[in-house]
Amino acid sequence: MVPFTLLFMLTSFHFLILGDPWTAVFSNGRIAEEYGGNREEMRKFEESSHDAAYSLAPQCTIEKMKIGITQRLFLSILVATSLAILCIFLIMQWNINRGFFQYLNSLEQARMEQIAEGLEQAYAGHGSWDFLREKPRFWMERLLHTQSDDDAKRRLKELDTTGDVRSFPPPPGGSHRPRLPFIVLDAERKPIFGDPARAEKENFRPIVYKGETVGYVGMLSPKHFLSPPQLAFLKQQKLALILAALGVVLLAAIVSLPLASRLVRPIRATAAATRDLASGKYSIRLPISSSDELGQLARDFNAMALTLEKNEKARRQWVADISHELRTPLAVLRGEIEALLEGIRSTTPEAVRSLYAETLRLTRLVDDLYQLALSDLGALTYHKENLDLAEILSDSIELYRSEFTLKGISLITDISRESKLTVFGDAERLHQLFTNLLDNSLKYTDAAGKLIVRLTCRHAQATIDFEDSAPGVPEEEMERLFDRLYRVERSRGRSSGGAGLGLAICRNIVEAHAGAISAHPSALGGVIIRVIMPIAGGCV
Repeated sequence: MVPFTLLFMLTSFHFLILGDPWTAVFSNGRIAEEYGGNREEMRKFEESSHDAAYSLAPQCTIEKMKIGITQRLFLSILVATSLAILCIFLIMQWNINRGFFQYLNSLEQARMEQIAEGLEQAYAGHGSWDFLREKPRFWMERLLHTQSDDDAKRRLKELDTTGDVRSFPPPPGGSHRPRLPFIVLDAERKPIFGDPARAEKENFRPIVYKGETVGYVGMLSPKHFLSPPQLAFLKQQKLALILAALGVVLLAAIVSLPLASRLVRPIRATAAATRDLASGKYSIRLPISSSDELGQLARDFNAMALTLEKNEKARRQWVADISHELRTPLAVLRGEIEALLEGIRSTTPEAVRSLYAETLRLTRLVDDLYQLALSDLGALTYHKENLDLAEILSDSIELYRSEFTLKGISLITDISRESKLTVFGDAERLHQLFTNLLDNSLKYTDAAGKLIVRLTCRHAQATIDFEDSAPGVPEEEMERLFDRLYRVERSRGRSSGGAGLGLAICRNIVEAHAGAISAHPSALGGVIIRVIMPIAGGCV
């Protein structure tokens, strides 16, 4: 009963997940009958319905996908539980049969000993097996129902002296003659009673008279002679097992559905949150209620949502900053041009130079934005080769030395030209990196200040420090110096500097060379911009 129940559950599971396999069988049979077994007609029918089948395939897929993960999980738990119960049922059934037959065999072994002793005494009284050959069943039934050894001896002795068989009580059951489980053989192993072919060899016991083996008595396996009460007992045990198995399956079905719903609840919450995230609700967060894989999924989702929220805020701030930076030079140009048109201001070389300066500033801003956009898209080209880092740095410094002198800023270099530090990079981009950093220090260092440029090498990494004097930057804002369009307005405003894109471009160039750039407070009162880049071949 249990195997059929399990088969029904597995078939139902197959239908729910894969569809009904018999539909195609019956449909093909109906088509074959309709076309009278004509293969050519059937082939034409299949070709004509081929395209229709493909057009219906998506619809069928959608129908199959209606089986939710809750139902799938419920069926999986139920099928797994049913398989486990089936295995337990089969093992218990085998164990009950085995234990019951072993128990019967132990009882019959004791009875066989009584039968053997009775046969030895009977053989001693008659001197041969003729008495058993003449009335085999009579003797075996009487010996089988003897209650004790003393009673057997007394009854056998009575029979030997009087020949009256009435002293033996009739077998129980009246005229019902039960099957006798014993086999008797003579000394030559010829059968006297029973069928020796149905007995196992090791179940025979020798019958000894005066030190000689005069015969053998054996016993059939208990499974060959089960009585009605014994059969009823086995049936009751199997029925109890079946009812218990079905009860456990029913209990598993009752428990599996809420369990599956509970297990799927975090997945549903994640799916709903994902839809909200896709619609632009980046503030959505998932509650973390466990430390398992679902909890880790919730943590990863929250981290992703936080990153997207930050990126969205950065994008909006980026658009606002670009609009602000473009609006300022355009407003200046518009005002000066309107003044010239209205005659408020005469067209002089100074007015034209002012317009030209604002145009250059606007062009520089657009060029920087374009370069950042190319870097973000991965379209910024780099022509890398082995270069002498100290040489490129020194050449860049020499270009700015006169400008630092004009502003009264002391430019100190600590670059060793004796050791060659080879870096695999783009000479033009590295030159742009160093000139941007020098220009940044030139614009944001007070007059009569100081700039120290150091180049050192350690652990196959070159470190370039640009350390300037006051004004400085608050330590909590150091990391933001490399953000696009960011400026510390109090000390590094638009009037003295650019649009705040120089350090962002520097960071992109350094990262493209597998390096790192960071900002630190300077002992001189300003900022240290530190660039770390890998050296090909190590420090020499």
